[in-house]
Amino acid sequence: MALPKKKTSRSKKGMRRSHDRIPTPNFIYCDCGEAALPHKVCPQCGTYKSRQYLKPTQDAAS
Repeated sequence: MALPKKKTSRSKKGMRRSHDRIPTPNFIYCDCGEAALPHKVCPQCGTYKSRQYLKPTQDAAS
C-alpha cells in the first residue's frame, strides 16, 4: 500500500475538509410566526402557501 512521503500540513488538511461540514438548515417563517422548513407544511398551524392542509395542533389552538 502506498504511503505519503511528507506530512500533510494543517492548512492542506483544512482545505480538504472545508466541504465536509454539516449544512445549517434553512428556515422560513410561517404566517403564524413559527419557524418551519421550506416546502413543508407548518407543524404548528398545518398551512402551506396560505392553504390549510392539516388540523392545527393543540398547542397552536391555545
